[in-house]
Amino acid sequence: MNKISDNVKILSGNEACAHAALAVGVRFFAGYPITPSSEIAEVLANELPKYDGVFIQMEDELASIGAIIGASLTGVKAMTATSGPGFSLMQENIGFAIMAEIPCVIVNVMRGGPSTGLPTLPSQGDVMQARWGTHGDHQSIALAPFSVREVFEMTVRAFNLSEKYRTPVILLLDEIIGHVNEKVVFPSENEFEIINRPKPKDKDNYLPYDETVSDIPAMANFGTGYRYHVTGLAHDETGFPTNNGEKINQLLQRLERKIIKHTEDIVQVEEFHLSDAEIGIIAYGSAARSARHAVKLARELGLKAGMLRLKTIWPFAEKQIQDFSDKVKIWIVPELNMGQIAHEVEWAVRGKVNVVKYNKVNGEPINPHEILECIKENAHV
Repeated sequence: MNKISDNVKILSGNEACAHAALAVGVRFFAGYPITPSSEIAEVLANELPKYDGVFIQMEDELASIGAIIGASLTGVKAMTATSGPGFSLMQENIGFAIMAEIPCVIVNVMRGGPSTGLPTLPSQGDVMQARWGTHGDHQSIALAPFSVREVFEMTVRAFNLSEKYRTPVILLLDEIIGHVNEKVVFPSENEFEIINRPKPKDKDNYLPYDETVSDIPAMANFGTGYRYHVTGLAHDETGFPTNNGEKINQLLQRLERKIIKHTEDIVQVEEFHLSDAEIGIIAYGSAARSARHAVKLARELGLKAGMLRLKTIWPFAEKQIQDFSDKVKIWIVPELNMGQIAHEVEWAVRGKVNVVKYNKVNGEPINPHEILECIKENAHV
């Protein structure tokens, strides 16, 4: 990291992620080195002790996410960082954190797959895994920044959403976003909000999974005098396992509802030249960087192109896409995968607008001129 002044620095996306974690109050990191996310661990290994925090290099990714779940139960903001193969190993414990409603953040700096795939090359192949990687019916929250500054902002937001909704949140970078270096003006502490999990007040009558108006029960810290049970099994409001069908349904419906009914708070998109667009692009992460430039080039040629950038991947921005589908004639979806989000776009538009995929899976980034050619080819469809 190169320092220009106290609040202006040149750093990579991975470095920005680590510094944002410190700024939002993370004091525990457990992880295992894996390309292309390792810089996050490297920075936190050096910096966390300065904040009286704890860094542990675990024996593998299974142990890493187990450790951050345990740390979070004691009230500490905790995170881990990994890439594709490690993210696969974490899925069972992600499901545990969803079921037990344990806040934590998992950073996945995506690389090519399947298996060990392309360790040093970019991909966006894990977006569906971020939604459906763990088994069972559940909701997921996943964010996708497209600049170094936004990595900082979205890391803070990931923790805020995790604490607010008592759920794991996934931050999806790709290798390009993780390793690109940009000038960042760091916000001061009073320029961003920090949200902490809801706390109980009554020790004698505490129910860790109580039904509340918000559907988000208060969470006591282990070791502070509150006694409660934590399990990945279906449980009642006390936290103890149950086979009562009514209680099971009540729990699973609440877990679904606490995310779904707050989608307006969770989902964020950016509109770029969409007010009069006839050709729409839906993109996220590094592909959105190329798409933005392609829109500028198209406008210079007199083509009315615009972009809807997905800052939140899950829950999906179905409403926003449907709203603009009444205006654009076509959606182009560039992705570094075989069309994972394009499939969701097709589902959202319900045949109202044609959806064109532009995909790359060879480890090379999508070039703005490639998207421009796709815009030209579909300009008169």
